[in-house]
Amino acid sequence: MTTSPVAVTVRRAVDADVDPMAAQLCRAFFDDPVIGHIFRNPARRTEGTRRYFTNQMRADYLRFGGCYTTDDHRGAAIWGPAGKPLLTGLAGIATMVSVLPYIATRLVSTLRFLNMMEALHPKEPHWYLATLGTDPEAQGKGIGSALMRPVLDHCDAEGLPAYLESSKESNVPFYSRHGFAVVEEIPLPGNGPKIFTMWREPRPFS
Repeated sequence: MTTSPVAVTVRRAVDADVDPMAAQLCRAFFDDPVIGHIFRNPARRTEGTRRYFTNQMRADYLRFGGCYTTDDHRGAAIWGPAGKPLLTGLAGIATMVSVLPYIATRLVSTLRFLNMMEALHPKEPHWYLATLGTDPEAQGKGIGSALMRPVLDHCDAEGLPAYLESSKESNVPFYSRHGFAVVEEIPLPGNGPKIFTMWREPRPFS
């Protein structure tokens, strides 16, 4: 079944948007293979991921101006600008304290996964798409593309690459249409699903 594009107004998120954005991302990622691998208990997954996405924005990304949403909060994009430091080590673990009760049985493999992601992260300046999600009932209507557009246009205008990790193989063609190419397919520690690291070179800006 195909869906028709809808008019989408995208804007930078502010602190008041964080809670509805986190709730929407919980719905978007509930059946995500990586989320399911880390948050094993479906009955507790929504609350665990809500805390994770809230911490991701408030403790790290929001202050750098890379969080985007729509007025009806049907979609969210969380970008790290070029030059933004990764939140790693003890500082990174500190932001995860409220999430720990929800991943206790997967703590060792989750920490290995985070360390692996840090090691794989490109060192050259780039924009990093940490999270992109659209409400399940609103998917296929152009919201995800609209949420990426401001940053991809900026990357093209400034000659900057972009990077992401796709946790669903079915999303790879979507990102490919926006100029991303798969760099590696990597299985997660603990017999987890694969992730796909993807890189986008800037396009000529007109």
